[in-house]
Amino acid sequence: MKKLQISVGIIRNPQGEIFITQRSADAHMANKLEFPGGKIEEGESSEQALVRELQEEVGITVKSCRLFDKLEYQFPDRHITLWFWLVDVWEGEPWGKEGQPGRWIAQNALNAGDFPPANEPVIAKLVQNS
Repeated sequence: MKKLQISVGIIRNPQGEIFITQRSADAHMANKLEFPGGKIEEGESSEQALVRELQEEVGITVKSCRLFDKLEYQFPDRHITLWFWLVDVWEGEPWGKEGQPGRWIAQNALNAGDFPPANEPVIAKLVQNS
């Protein structure tokens, strides 16, 4: 069974909007919306992986973040640990550097059904706190 550690950025602007991207049609959980992020590499902390992944995927430099939640999720073929970081200070304007569509959405308009099931508790928490 594959085990993955993933660091995820909840990029929130002063207007209370969250930057989200869309998974590619050939990816695991194809076409679902997601918070940008990726696998934690050997020797990296979750925060270091977050900073690296957000630079690679959406072209921003994280200046301030805090751990928002940590979840475990079991898919039929893999077990994942997700570290969700709230990013509220950064440099640059996020965009889909890897060709993935990206957009801002109001925090209270997030819909858990649009995201992979592992994100549901975090979506609920974000909407409740919006």
